[in-house]
Amino acid sequence: MSVDINCDIGESFGNYTVGNDSAVMKFISSANIACGFHAGDFMTMRRTVLLCLESGVSMGAHPGYPDLQGFGRRSISFTPAEIYAMVLYQTGALKAIIESEGGRLHHVKPHGAMYNDAVGDQEKARAIAEAVRKSGEDLILLCLYGSKMEEAAIAAGVPFATEAFADRQYDSTGRLVPRSVKDSVITVPGVCATRAVLMKEEKRVMAADGKFIMINPDSICVHGDTDGAIEIVNAIYKALEEHRIAVEPFKGRKNR
Repeated sequence: MSVDINCDIGESFGNYTVGNDSAVMKFISSANIACGFHAGDFMTMRRTVLLCLESGVSMGAHPGYPDLQGFGRRSISFTPAEIYAMVLYQTGALKAIIESEGGRLHHVKPHGAMYNDAVGDQEKARAIAEAVRKSGEDLILLCLYGSKMEEAAIAAGVPFATEAFADRQYDSTGRLVPRSVKDSVITVPGVCATRAVLMKEEKRVMAADGKFIMINPDSICVHGDTDGAIEIVNAIYKALEEHRIAVEPFKGRKNR
């Protein structure tokens, strides 16, 4: 049995440092690199690509809404056509940097509010899937299990992989509890580790109401900007290792 661990990184900007990307590298198999809209910049993107290549970590584009002030976590009313173009734009920029260094772009994972909006909006999900399809052959769309993005990927013939969040609470429908809700972000390493193992071994996770929901992730996500992210991802890695669950990059699939 195996599972990927992915982390959102490259989110520093100019003189501002967010997260500890170099420390996280030893515990993850895939990285989602900010593309300059919600976080990151051209220099940070290149530094992060070089770090991933040095560490042997698969690289993905992490496009978001143009919202540096809100870190891309505010829903903005963009049309599907606009979302398509901005995903294409950001993915293309990162892909150019990766290929210039002899690497390969592995996947695309929308960030923050763009991700959450597309989870339940068919047209926005379709726009993202089409942008991924146009961005390069065999690029994988990393999306929430059971979401509209998963459906859109299947319809567009785009390889996809599903993820689960060890450091975030779920509601009873399988959607993430908004960050504005108290305790929606889980920061206790042991709790996150237990959740990750349960997600993979038993294909379920406890929702905020105490009931279990079904889930079947190809990848476990840890947010690089979460308080104690290094301790969390370390605990998850060790717990998976103890349960003989190998950590390796996810592969794309075309159906459920």
